[in-house]
Amino acid sequence: MTTATTTPAAGAAAAGAACERGATVWLTGLPSAGKTTLAFALAERLTAEGHRVEVLDGDEIREFLSRGLGFSREDRHTNVTRIGFVAEKLASNGVKVLAPVIAPYADSRAAVRARHEAEGTDFLEIHVATPVELCSERDVKGLYARQAAGEISGLTGVDDPYEAPASPELRIQTQGRTVAESAAELHAFLTERGLA
Repeated sequence: MTTATTTPAAGAAAAGAACERGATVWLTGLPSAGKTTLAFALAERLTAEGHRVEVLDGDEIREFLSRGLGFSREDRHTNVTRIGFVAEKLASNGVKVLAPVIAPYADSRAAVRARHEAEGTDFLEIHVATPVELCSERDVKGLYARQAAGEISGLTGVDDPYEAPASPELRIQTQGRTVAESAAELHAFLTERGLA
Protein backbone atom coordinates (compact mmCIF):
# COMPACT_ATOMS: atom_id res chain seq x y z
CA MET A 1 0.00 0.00 0.00
CA THR A 2 1.34 3.39 -0.91
CA THR A 3 0.12 6.53 0.79
CA ALA A 4 0.17 9.77 -1.13
CA THR A 5 1.76 12.45 1.04
CA THR A 6 0.19 15.84 1.58
CA THR A 7 1.70 19.29 1.36
CA PRO A 8 1.23 21.58 4.40
CA ALA A 9 -1.49 23.56 2.58
CA ALA A 10 -3.24 20.41 1.47
CA GLY A 11 -2.89 18.98 4.97
CA ALA A 12 -4.70 21.97 6.40
CA ALA A 13 -7.51 21.49 3.92
CA ALA A 14 -7.69 17.81 4.79
CA ALA A 15 -7.87 18.62 8.51
CA GLY A 16 -11.02 20.61 7.83
CA ALA A 17 -12.53 17.67 6.01
CA ALA A 18 -12.28 15.07 8.77
CA CYS A 19 -15.67 13.66 7.84
CA GLU A 20 -14.85 13.57 4.14
CA ARG A 21 -16.74 11.01 2.08
CA GLY A 22 -14.56 8.09 1.13
CA ALA A 23 -14.93 5.77 -1.84
CA THR A 24 -13.21 2.91 -3.59
CA VAL A 25 -12.24 3.62 -7.18
CA TRP A 26 -11.37 0.25 -8.71
CA LEU A 27 -9.35 0.49 -11.93
CA THR A 28 -9.62 -2.78 -13.84
CA GLY A 29 -8.00 -3.59 -17.15
CA LEU A 30 -5.41 -5.74 -18.87
CA PRO A 31 -1.75 -5.94 -17.80
CA SER A 32 0.08 -2.78 -18.96
CA ALA A 33 -3.23 -0.99 -19.61
CA GLY A 34 -2.03 1.98 -17.53
CA LYS A 35 -4.06 1.37 -14.37
CA THR A 36 -1.30 2.03 -11.85
CA THR A 37 0.12 5.01 -13.74
CA LEU A 38 -3.35 6.54 -13.90
CA ALA A 39 -4.01 5.82 -10.21
CA PHE A 40 -0.84 7.59 -9.07
CA ALA A 41 -1.48 10.57 -11.35
CA LEU A 42 -4.97 10.93 -9.91
CA ALA A 43 -3.71 10.38 -6.35
CA GLU A 44 -1.24 13.24 -6.74
CA ARG A 45 -3.99 15.58 -7.89
CA LEU A 46 -6.46 14.55 -5.18
CA THR A 47 -3.80 14.84 -2.48
CA ALA A 48 -2.90 18.34 -3.65
CA GLU A 49 -6.58 19.23 -3.21
CA GLY A 50 -6.51 18.04 0.39
CA HIS A 51 -8.12 14.61 0.05
CA ARG A 52 -6.96 11.60 2.03
CA VAL A 53 -5.82 9.10 -0.61
CA GLU A 54 -4.49 5.56 -0.58
CA VAL A 55 -3.31 3.59 -3.60
CA LEU A 56 -3.67 -0.17 -3.19
CA ASP A 57 -1.23 -1.33 -5.84
CA GLY A 58 -1.95 -4.87 -6.99
CA ASP A 59 1.73 -5.88 -7.12
CA GLU A 60 2.38 -4.65 -3.57
CA ILE A 61 -0.70 -6.44 -2.28
CA ARG A 62 0.53 -9.66 -3.91
CA GLU A 63 3.85 -9.27 -2.12
CA PHE A 64 2.66 -8.27 1.34
CA LEU A 65 -0.95 -9.42 1.79
CA SER A 66 -1.42 -12.26 -0.66
CA ARG A 67 2.01 -13.87 -0.71
CA GLY A 68 1.65 -17.56 -1.38
CA LEU A 69 -1.38 -17.22 -3.62
CA GLY A 70 -1.05 -18.42 -7.19
CA PHE A 71 -2.95 -17.41 -10.29
CA SER A 72 -5.71 -19.99 -10.35
CA ARG A 73 -9.22 -18.64 -10.58
CA GLU A 74 -9.76 -19.38 -6.88
CA ASP A 75 -6.53 -17.68 -5.81
CA ARG A 76 -7.24 -14.66 -7.99
CA HIS A 77 -10.69 -14.39 -6.41
CA THR A 78 -9.18 -14.59 -2.92
CA ASN A 79 -6.65 -11.87 -3.77
CA VAL A 80 -9.33 -9.55 -5.19
CA THR A 81 -11.69 -9.99 -2.23
CA ARG A 82 -8.83 -9.34 0.22
CA ILE A 83 -8.02 -6.10 -1.56
CA GLY A 84 -11.73 -5.26 -1.58
CA PHE A 85 -11.96 -5.81 2.17
CA VAL A 86 -9.04 -3.46 2.88
CA ALA A 87 -10.37 -0.90 0.40
CA GLU A 88 -13.82 -0.84 2.01
CA LYS A 89 -12.36 -0.41 5.50
CA LEU A 90 -10.31 2.58 4.36
CA ALA A 91 -13.09 4.10 2.25
CA SER A 92 -15.60 3.79 5.10
CA ASN A 93 -13.25 6.01 7.11
CA GLY A 94 -13.16 8.83 4.58
CA VAL A 95 -10.24 7.73 2.40
CA LYS A 96 -10.31 7.89 -1.38
CA VAL A 97 -9.01 4.43 -2.24
CA LEU A 98 -7.59 3.89 -5.72
CA ALA A 99 -7.20 0.20 -6.54
CA PRO A 100 -5.38 -0.43 -9.84
CA VAL A 101 -5.98 -4.18 -9.87
CA ILE A 102 -6.67 -6.37 -12.91
CA ALA A 103 -9.41 -8.41 -11.17
CA PRO A 104 -10.08 -10.43 -14.34
CA TYR A 105 -13.33 -12.08 -13.28
CA ALA A 106 -16.66 -10.28 -13.14
CA ASP A 107 -17.89 -12.32 -10.16
CA SER A 108 -14.88 -11.27 -8.07
CA ARG A 109 -15.48 -7.60 -8.81
CA ALA A 110 -19.19 -8.12 -8.08
CA ALA A 111 -18.29 -9.61 -4.69
CA VAL A 112 -16.24 -6.52 -3.84
CA ARG A 113 -19.07 -4.26 -4.96
CA ALA A 114 -21.58 -6.23 -2.87
CA ARG A 115 -19.41 -5.84 0.25
CA HIS A 116 -19.24 -2.09 -0.30
CA GLU A 117 -22.99 -1.85 -0.88
CA ALA A 118 -23.68 -3.85 2.28
CA GLU A 119 -21.59 -1.35 4.26
CA GLY A 120 -23.02 1.70 2.50
CA THR A 121 -19.64 2.61 0.99
CA ASP A 122 -19.23 4.04 -2.52
CA PHE A 123 -17.67 1.67 -5.06
CA LEU A 124 -16.85 2.87 -8.56
CA GLU A 125 -15.66 0.44 -11.22
CA ILE A 126 -13.45 2.09 -13.82
CA HIS A 127 -12.51 0.11 -16.91
CA VAL A 128 -9.15 1.21 -18.28
CA ALA A 129 -9.99 -0.04 -21.76
CA THR A 130 -6.61 -0.23 -23.45
CA PRO A 131 -6.53 -2.68 -26.40
CA VAL A 132 -4.39 -5.79 -25.87
CA GLU A 133 -2.24 -4.82 -28.88
CA LEU A 134 -1.23 -1.55 -27.21
CA CYS A 135 -0.73 -3.28 -23.84
CA SER A 136 1.58 -5.73 -25.59
CA GLU A 137 3.56 -2.84 -27.10
CA ARG A 138 3.90 -1.16 -23.71
CA ASP A 139 4.66 -4.48 -21.93
CA VAL A 140 5.82 -2.66 -18.80
CA LYS A 141 6.81 -5.86 -16.98
CA GLY A 142 7.83 -7.91 -20.00
CA LEU A 143 4.92 -10.32 -19.49
CA TYR A 144 3.68 -10.32 -23.08
CA ALA A 145 7.18 -11.03 -24.41
CA ARG A 146 7.66 -13.86 -21.92
CA GLN A 147 4.28 -15.34 -22.82
CA ALA A 148 5.06 -15.13 -26.54
CA ALA A 149 8.38 -16.87 -25.89
CA GLY A 150 6.61 -19.68 -24.05
CA GLU A 151 8.26 -18.80 -20.72
CA ILE A 152 4.97 -18.20 -18.92
CA SER A 153 1.32 -19.09 -19.40
CA GLY A 154 -1.91 -17.82 -17.90
CA LEU A 155 -1.42 -14.21 -18.99
CA THR A 156 -4.67 -12.34 -18.48
CA GLY A 157 -6.27 -11.35 -21.75
CA VAL A 158 -3.97 -13.55 -23.84
CA ASP A 159 -4.19 -17.19 -22.73
CA ASP A 160 -6.23 -16.61 -19.58
CA PRO A 161 -9.65 -14.92 -19.44
CA TYR A 162 -10.32 -11.24 -18.85
CA GLU A 163 -13.99 -10.45 -18.39
CA ALA A 164 -14.34 -6.77 -19.25
CA PRO A 165 -17.00 -4.93 -17.25
CA ALA A 166 -20.34 -4.83 -19.05
CA SER A 167 -21.46 -1.59 -17.43
CA PRO A 168 -18.72 0.11 -15.40
CA GLU A 169 -19.30 3.52 -13.88
CA LEU A 170 -16.71 4.84 -16.34
CA ARG A 171 -14.79 3.39 -19.29
CA ILE A 172 -11.57 5.25 -20.10
CA GLN A 173 -9.97 4.86 -23.53
CA THR A 174 -6.24 5.49 -23.11
CA GLN A 175 -5.18 4.91 -26.71
CA GLY A 176 -3.81 8.10 -28.25
CA ARG A 177 -4.15 10.04 -24.98
CA THR A 178 -1.67 11.24 -22.39
CA VAL A 179 -1.77 10.11 -18.78
CA ALA A 180 -2.72 13.66 -17.80
CA GLU A 181 -5.72 13.61 -20.15
CA SER A 182 -6.96 10.28 -18.80
CA ALA A 183 -6.43 11.41 -15.20
CA ALA A 184 -8.34 14.63 -15.92
CA GLU A 185 -11.27 12.61 -17.29
CA LEU A 186 -11.36 10.46 -14.16
CA HIS A 187 -11.01 13.51 -11.91
CA ALA A 188 -13.92 15.20 -13.69
CA PHE A 189 -16.00 12.07 -13.22
CA LEU A 190 -15.25 12.00 -9.48
CA THR A 191 -16.10 15.69 -9.27
CA GLU A 192 -19.49 14.99 -10.82
CA ARG A 193 -20.03 12.32 -8.16
CA GLY A 194 -19.14 14.76 -5.38
CA LEU A 195 -15.92 12.92 -4.57
CA ALA A 196 -13.35 15.46 -5.77
